[in-house]
Amino acid sequence: MKKKRRSRLPRAQRMQEIMQVAAQVFRDKGYSEALTAQIAARAGVVEGTIYRYFPGKRELLIRVVEQWYERILADYDQQLKRLQGTRARLRFMIWRHLTVIHNDPGMCRLIFNQLRAWPEYRRTTVFDLTREYTRRTLEILQQAIDSGEFRADLPLRVVRDMIYGGVEHHTWVYLRGEGDFSPDAAADAMTEMVYRGLAHALPAAPAEVALRRLEAVASRLEHSAGSATV
Repeated sequence: MKKKRRSRLPRAQRMQEIMQVAAQVFRDKGYSEALTAQIAARAGVVEGTIYRYFPGKRELLIRVVEQWYERILADYDQQLKRLQGTRARLRFMIWRHLTVIHNDPGMCRLIFNQLRAWPEYRRTTVFDLTREYTRRTLEILQQAIDSGEFRADLPLRVVRDMIYGGVEHHTWVYLRGEGDFSPDAAADAMTEMVYRGLAHALPAAPAEVALRRLEAVASRLEHSAGSATV
């Protein structure tokens, strides 16, 4: 009796299967240690099949990260539609970035430590998607300026860099595999500091009240990092 030939999958479905397997291999091993032969074996295809769909390992990684970003951006837009007010929308953006790092450290390590180090990174679609990822925060800040809620003299890109740089610094130890942090506690603390620093004409608080607030913010931020130390 002749063996039944395995039916050939449609191109899009085969590419999707390869990308799903590749995403996990890249997460587990990092870019340098991930081999296309390993990806092919896990996907149940010969290595040459990968090169039929992707020019090389680098292009495969870029496509994996593109798809990852696209899913996150779609979720951002859905969630932001449900939120009203600058503070709530700003907190969501900070919390979501913290949550992405907490839930998918392997992918974030690939982006932060490896893709960004490539000389051609700024010419990739991943760079464009990263800018798109942070654009929503810039829009929230600009809308608050336009409404008079935030001061008009804010350097928006500096504020954006402070937010995302602060998040990444806060989670750096976690990405190294040491300790843990609370996205909720960190988001509350960061949102409080950012909002109060940018808001226009907030009522002045007595010095003791302001000090207690700052101490509470610092305490929540430190607590969210757990016992890990940099």
